[in-house]
Amino acid sequence: MDAVAAFTDTYLPTVNGVTYTVKTWRDTWLARGGRMDVVYPGSDDYGPDDGEFPVRSLPFPFYEGFRLGMPRIPDDVENVDVVHAHTPFALGLSGLRLARREDLPFVTSYHTPTGEYAAYLTSITSVEDRLEGLSERYERWFFDHADTIITPSAVSKRYLLDTVGVDAEVTVISNGVDIDRFSPVDAAAFREKYDLSGLLVGYTGRHGFEKCLGDVVDAVAEADIDATLVFGGDGPARESLEQRAENRGVDARFLGFLPREELSAFYSSLDAFLFPSPVETQGLVALEANACGTPVVGVDSGALADTVDDGVTGYHFAAGDVEGFAAALRRTLAERERLRANCLDRREQISVDHAVDELADIYERVR
Repeated sequence: MDAVAAFTDTYLPTVNGVTYTVKTWRDTWLARGGRMDVVYPGSDDYGPDDGEFPVRSLPFPFYEGFRLGMPRIPDDVENVDVVHAHTPFALGLSGLRLARREDLPFVTSYHTPTGEYAAYLTSITSVEDRLEGLSERYERWFFDHADTIITPSAVSKRYLLDTVGVDAEVTVISNGVDIDRFSPVDAAAFREKYDLSGLLVGYTGRHGFEKCLGDVVDAVAEADIDATLVFGGDGPARESLEQRAENRGVDARFLGFLPREELSAFYSSLDAFLFPSPVETQGLVALEANACGTPVVGVDSGALADTVDDGVTGYHFAAGDVEGFAAALRRTLAERERLRANCLDRREQISVDHAVDELADIYERVR
């Protein structure tokens, strides 16, 4: 199999969708006998395994948990067949430099619509709009150097082609989930540990303001259901979510970051997973929930328009429509047994093994 050098601006110990994808693709690639080196921003909180190469990094002041890696190519990254950049920024530039220097195929992945995060840098609308425009122009320049761009959904492919305006080839490959790790389990012990009972609905992941998680609280309140709202994860929006739940009279529990080995039990304990974020390029947590048999109530915007199969693995609602969110939640709960069976029937289709099969075909094609 090919020897691949992967460059990413986010990796362990930070836990997010990009980290998860890079790590699971690497683990699967290695298990098949291949080699996939990973170059990432170093942190004192994570010791690298063989083939993982940290570079010096600094905290990014505008986004908690993110670090800026210095754009360099470690000397030990050599004799590779394909360069794969999972970012257009600092370490992505290192990957591009390596591909040019060694005349190697250059593959990129589009994980995050960076223009959507301009609000983190400024609250001035005119400045935010200009930052979004600059970001899109830069992305267009970077991605047009790729032999192919991988996006995790058709929506993100259309965004790259129509909004960013790239000319390079774009291929859709789902990030996939580890269906051995994410599978339905008996959640009784999890419920007992966290003192949870009855009907449960919830979300896990980063509590970022861009994810519109306040709509979750409002929808549960509007749905008028006897249920507990459970949040896993953490982030800058947590305090406002706690206050919002108190103001709306919603029984909400905030569990904080959960050990990865508890996530299947978390998903399995829920009767519905709630996901209002319009900024996802795929929304891996929705696929993880489905792999555990939990239907998803997701916004009909961004990648979730594709990730959630309406009426099959969950239901959609229009962005910002809290009453529609509440109605979709009630319908999902009413049909949860049928939806659960559909989710379990589709486990193989959303597996990381299936994703890596397609990734291998991409690498073979560009060589």
